[in-house]
Formats: sequence, structure tokens, C-alpha cells
Amino acid sequence: MAKKNVEALLIAGGESAKVRDKYDAIKGKEDFVAQAVADGYDFTINEFDDVLRESGDSFDLIGNPAKRQIWWK
Repeated sequence: MAKKNVEALLIAGGESAKVRDKYDAIKGKEDFVAQAVADGYDFTINEFDDVLRESGDSFDLIGNPAKRQIWWK
């Protein structure tokens, strides 16, 4: 179930610039996951890392303005 919640967030960010901008502004992974949980996406940092690892995505911020390359379309 948690994996589906991670995927739902990544898809929501891929579909919505507002979601991407909100989460890209969060610097740390702990704060990122805490915000996701507050927004109703129930998963842990380890579960988030597992999905990113499986998809080959990195949490790192890239560019200026800084963006993450984790969002699914």
C-alpha cells in the first residue's frame, strides 16, 4: 500500500506544476516525506527510497531554479 502512495505522489507531481513546485521547494528528505504524509500520502522514508531506487530516480535537486527529476508523467 505504501508503494502505491509514493507512486501516487510522483504521478501527482508529474501532472501538476503546483505539486512539483511545492515539493521541490522542500530541501530535506525527512521534511519532504513529512509533508507528503501530512498531505495524505502514507509512506516512510525507506519506502520512498525503495521506489526511487526501483525507478532509477534521484532525490537530488538539479538546475536553477532547483528541481527534482523524480516526477512521473
